[in-house]
Amino acid sequence: MRSPIGDFDDVTPAPDCLDLLTEPVAAALRAWRGPVPAGEILYVDSDPEIADTAAFCEAYGQDLLERSANCVIAVGKRAGETTYAACLALSTTRVDVNGAVRRHLAARKASFAPMDAAVGETGMEYGGITPIGLPEGWPILVDAAVADAPYLVIGSGRRRGKLLVPGKALAALPGAVVLEGLGVRV
Repeated sequence: MRSPIGDFDDVTPAPDCLDLLTEPVAAALRAWRGPVPAGEILYVDSDPEIADTAAFCEAYGQDLLERSANCVIAVGKRAGETTYAACLALSTTRVDVNGAVRRHLAARKASFAPMDAAVGETGMEYGGITPIGLPEGWPILVDAAVADAPYLVIGSGRRRGKLLVPGKALAALPGAVVLEGLGVRV
């Protein structure tokens, strides 16, 4: 199968390689009801040592820098209540956690979740967290540029491997809200 983006040797429909994904991601793909068929979500194998965006793009195609989205976990706090949210923005931007995220969560304070909390709450590996397969009820904040993208590279739940996903599929995930200005150019 040919990859819609990047220079990948091996591209497989994600539902055909669930054993390579974390259980939360595999379960979400088994139950997939999105606007695109699950078979259009693709898995590409990659070296876990170069999972971070800059190194990944150098190895698999510089054009991927504009076609990658990072999923970060934010935590909002208000009146003793803690709310986790996934934030998905293009890799060329940074998530506006103190503005857009805090306002959307109606939190007094918002910050990036500590690594141990992000990993523990999601059941995914740090550096591979993806919005597919997050705990039920979590808000998924999606930057408008992500929603509009034909295909994007995102994490697979592990540092090894990535998913290639149409933006409209990400915008339609359970709990997803598309926000203009979530990602701010750096």
